[in-house]
Amino acid sequence: MTIRDTAAKDHTRPPGPSEAASGRAVPKPARGKTKHLSLALQGGGSLGAFAWGVLDRLLQEEDLTFDAISGASAGAGNAVVLAGGLLAGGKPEARRRLDHFWERLSQMAPPKGGATASLFADMASRFLSPYQLNPFNLNPLEALLSTEVDFEALRADPPVRLLIAATAVSNGRLQVFRETELTRDMVLASMCLPMLTQAVQIEGERYWDGGYAANPPLTALVEASDASDLLIVQIMPTAGQDLPASAPDIVKRLEQITFNGVFLREAAALTAMARVAGSGSQDPALSRKLQRLRLHHLSAEREMSALSEASGGNLEWPFLLSLRESGRAAAEDWLAHGVSEPIMEKGRLQAPIRTHVRKMLQRLTARQHANRDPKRSTQTCIKSDREEPGS
Repeated sequence: MTIRDTAAKDHTRPPGPSEAASGRAVPKPARGKTKHLSLALQGGGSLGAFAWGVLDRLLQEEDLTFDAISGASAGAGNAVVLAGGLLAGGKPEARRRLDHFWERLSQMAPPKGGATASLFADMASRFLSPYQLNPFNLNPLEALLSTEVDFEALRADPPVRLLIAATAVSNGRLQVFRETELTRDMVLASMCLPMLTQAVQIEGERYWDGGYAANPPLTALVEASDASDLLIVQIMPTAGQDLPASAPDIVKRLEQITFNGVFLREAAALTAMARVAGSGSQDPALSRKLQRLRLHHLSAEREMSALSEASGGNLEWPFLLSLRESGRAAAEDWLAHGVSEPIMEKGRLQAPIRTHVRKMLQRLTARQHANRDPKRSTQTCIKSDREEPGS
């Protein structure tokens, strides 16, 4: 059975292939007080399948509702498909549409060629622009988004607040498109990688991928949301090779640094704003929201140690399923433990995040040493994973 075989109206959907392979039963939704949550979904190409898994697990919680969702690039795609599904048939339909969206993305990917074909394609993308390679501006995402999302209905009756990021080509500024104005082209603009697709024109302005300006929008999300809990789903790895030598590896690392740098700067600014909120603020409404903000964080890199070596252009189905399964596992752990342990509350970073950062740095250091001495790889990484939390 494949994911697409599941019924749209089944609230306790049978496990997908990755769930069945893991031997884990689908958790039953917890019952209790309704919890409101806002989501910040980072972009990063096919790595967005990790966020697909996170959303899939969260949608199983009957007592969890989404207040606002911000997204850039793949995060924007996940956000609007989720919203379209919620509007059309609630959480079961949202899960079904996310499944179909990612399965169709995989099916639309060009067949994988050999080393020579890959080298030729890489060189072509370096020397020829999409205006030369694709003069008719054909984009398969247009039909896919139109199939999964009724944008007219979404604008008229949005089930969740949406903040979709795009980058203005003329000045590099962030443009945030909201749910009541959202069109397919706005989502395509957010997902527009300039070396792969032509810039998307909206009301006279041309736009590129939103990840260049905000990946994803955080401050704007806090301003728009009424929920005190905000969950960031980070999919781009922060760690990379010591020194990428090949052209594809260099480009990949540059993308990781670029897309994560925007996120890290805004996250640091948001933390600083929350720390001083209330002390003579010129925006009392935002100040109150910052004072009660509980910030949560899920990281694909934390779940998949080799993520830095993966390509955001890999749309092979087994790879997407592995990301989805990791996202589901991360969300499961967060629902069990992380909901009550935000990484930031009342402007203060909590002790667990400091411990996590220290352990992450230990793992990264161990991985770097392992790269230099492959014989020590397994032993060193296992040792770093066994460090005590208080060490």
